[in-house]
Parts: sequence; structure tokens; C-alpha cells
Amino acid sequence: MHFIDWFLFGLYMVGVLGIGFYFFKKNKDREDYYVGGRNMTPGHVGLSVVATDVGGGFSIGLGGLGYLMGLSGTWLLFTGLLGAWLSAVWIIPRIKKLDAKHSMLTYPDFLRFRYDSKVALVAAIISGIGYLGFTGGQVLAGAKLFSAAILDGPVLGISALTFSIILIGGVILLYTVLGGLKAVIYTDTVQWIILLVGLIFLAIPFAVARVGGFSAIYHKLPDGYFSLTAVTFPTFFNWMVTIMPIWLIGMTLYQRMYACGSTKDAQKAWFIAGIFEYPIMAFVGVFLGMCSRLLFPAVDPEMGVPLLIHDVLPIAAKGVVLASYFSAIMSTADSCLMASSGNFVNDIVERAVRRTLSEKALMRLSQFSTLIIGILAMLLASGFQQVLDAILYAYSFMVSGLFVPTLGAYFWKRASSLAAFWSMISGGSLTLILTLKGFKLAGLDPTIFGITLSALVFVTLTLLFPSEKTIEETEHSHA
Repeated sequence: MHFIDWFLFGLYMVGVLGIGFYFFKKNKDREDYYVGGRNMTPGHVGLSVVATDVGGGFSIGLGGLGYLMGLSGTWLLFTGLLGAWLSAVWIIPRIKKLDAKHSMLTYPDFLRFRYDSKVALVAAIISGIGYLGFTGGQVLAGAKLFSAAILDGPVLGISALTFSIILIGGVILLYTVLGGLKAVIYTDTVQWIILLVGLIFLAIPFAVARVGGFSAIYHKLPDGYFSLTAVTFPTFFNWMVTIMPIWLIGMTLYQRMYACGSTKDAQKAWFIAGIFEYPIMAFVGVFLGMCSRLLFPAVDPEMGVPLLIHDVLPIAAKGVVLASYFSAIMSTADSCLMASSGNFVNDIVERAVRRTLSEKALMRLSQFSTLIIGILAMLLASGFQQVLDAILYAYSFMVSGLFVPTLGAYFWKRASSLAAFWSMISGGSLTLILTLKGFKLAGLDPTIFGITLSALVFVTLTLLFPSEKTIEETEHSHA
């Protein structure tokens, strides 16, 4: 890269880290660190939600889908739109009503309220491990981008990708350990705007010009690349089953629900997030992947967009777009690290040592846990080859175990703790086993079989051993 690009890229990274240091001094307790003081505006939260959900991992992954299948790859984020809007209508009013009375910090806090501590503990373990895997996917996304767009070969005797995982993971880790949710949300707003501006007004125009215009793109790409029906039904169904339920069980999303001042503010934020996911980011990311296929027809599909940025963009523009991609990656990684840390500290450790640690000590423990989890995520990133694989594996593990009992917690009055507990264990375990064995039937993802087993166990045990209290009676007993 030209030194101007290095300067712009470095300046941006220093600025982001500076914000982390700023809020490190401002955070007074875990209310600030995990839920932003509960007074964030819908615009900031909405952009933070989409930045966290899409982020760099899906940005790189979308490019890979565009490279492989064209515009049909946009259906991946259509599931995000549906998930966001359904959550806004059906989930947010219920959870905000409870949060207003009980000041919740985590997703398992809701399950602890609705079921019991055992269910919440299992949910915290599943969620914490799942977000650890998701963080690994984000680190890998940043490393792929850095190694392809900046490095020319091995560094210090190790491969460019491995070196990038260490470097990018370290930068993400430093910012995340220091910052809190308030810092994350404010920086997400700026990062997401920069990402869209960089991709729409810099990356796309220069890429189109390099390949010879829109006409050349249309005529040179394989048949079906401009069709929205090229995706198979099993593939779309797998995306829908894997991604949509995350809007019901995502720890990062519950933290942002709690961060909003009211139900209406949270709903507005979710509607904003949905429209930014689809069609805006969906088509931008996929189209860049389509352009990269023409420029680099024989590379790893997910490396196409990073190589496009490296070879197509002129001086200065390259630094801005690279910074925007890294900011998107950071906006997801820091949120996922905080989610995993929150699960382990608030839902596991604090339950054992609550009376022996001060609020300040618990916050420092949260930062230390974030550090350890981040190091594990970097190790995990080195074991994956595809960013999208890492993300979808993490999603499927969480969804299979948590979706059905959480759905029951909201909508089945007699849903029981016993049913929820064994539903989580059975669904998550089956999906994990099938995934590790590479099992698929009729092209269907193991998540579908895990959710099916989870539902069967949940319904059967609830019918045999129904809860003695409805959610309304449970709320009254907690009042």
C-alpha cells in the first residue's frame, strides 16, 4: 500500500482505539459496560444492531456468495430482515416490559426469571461458547482481508494469514477489553456509515470501471448470476432456520434491547436494522463479490473482495475502504466478545461469588474474561478455512439448543423448566454431533434436526410435567 493509505488506515484505527480508552475511564459499573446505561437512542442502536449482525464476517461472506452464485446470495440477509422485524413486533414488547421491572443485563437473565437457574446456566454456557465461535469468524474475516489487501507474503517466518490472525485479533482484543457497550454503539454508528460510503461510492464505481462497465459484468458472468432464483430451496431453508432464530436468542441483541430507553425506541432500532440488512447491505456485498469473480476467477471466493480492494482502488480510497471493512469487523467482534464475557461473568461466575466481589471487581473480571475469550477466539480462527462456515457453525450451535425453549418461554404459559433444560441439552448436542460428523440429509443443515429434536423433547416434557405457574404468575411472584 501507498504510505497515504497506511496513514489513513492507521489514523482510523488509532481513533477507534482512542474511543475505547475514553469509555474505559467513563464506565462506572456493569450497567454502563454491558447495557450502555439504558438510555441509548434508536438511531444509534439500530445502526449498531446491523453493524453487529452483518459486520465484517458477513461482509466478507456475502462477497463469497456473490462470487459463487450472484444476486441470489442476497437471500442470506433477507432472513435477517425477517428476523429483525418479527422480533420487533413479537419479542421486544414482552422483554422490555420485564426489563423495566427487573433491570436485566443478559439473555439468560430472562430465562432465569421465566424458568430457573439451571436453565439459565445451560443457556449461558451454550451462548458463551457460541459467541466464542462467532468471534473466531470475525477474527478470520479481518485476517483474510489484511493478508490479501496489505501483505505480500509470509511475515517473520509465518504465513500471511496466521500473522494477520495474530495482529488483527490483538487489535480487536485491545479495543474490546477497554470499551463497553456505550463505546461500541457510538463507534458502530460511525463505522457503519463509513463502510456504506466506502463500498457504495468508492469500491463499486472503481470495480465497475475496472471490469468494463455494467454491460461487461452482465455478459461475462455465468448464466443466472443476475437472477434471484438461482439459490436452491434447501440452501435458503438452511439460512432461514440458522439465522432467523438468532433474533430471539442473541445475547448481543438482548443487550441492545436493554440499552434502549423504551419499547418504542427498541422497535424503531430493529426496524432500522432490518432495512439496512436487506436490501442495502445484501446487494452491495454480493455485487462486489460478482465483480471480484471477473477480476480474480481462480481464487478462494471469500478472498475476491479483499483482492479487489487491493488491486482496484487508487491511493487514499484504498485506505478508507480498508478502514471501513476493519471497522465493520471490529463492530461485530467486540460485541460478540462482550456477549460471551457477559455470559461467563454475569451468568456463571457472579452466581458463585456475588457476595465476595465488589461491582468494580466484577467489571475488572469482565475485562479479564474478555481477554481470555479473545485469545481463545484467535486460536479458533486458525482452525477455520471459511468465514461463513465459522459464523454459521456458531449460529447453528446456539439456535439448536436455545430457540425452542426461548420461544416457549414467551408464548407457552405452562412451559416448564424441566422441558427447557432437556430441550437445550438434546438439541444442541445433536447438532454438534451431526456437524462434527459432516452429516446432511437431502441437503438440510444439521440445525434443522437439532431444532426438531429440541421441539419434540420440549413439547413432550411440558405436556407431561407442565409448569405450575404461568409467566404472569411468575412475574407476580418476583414483584
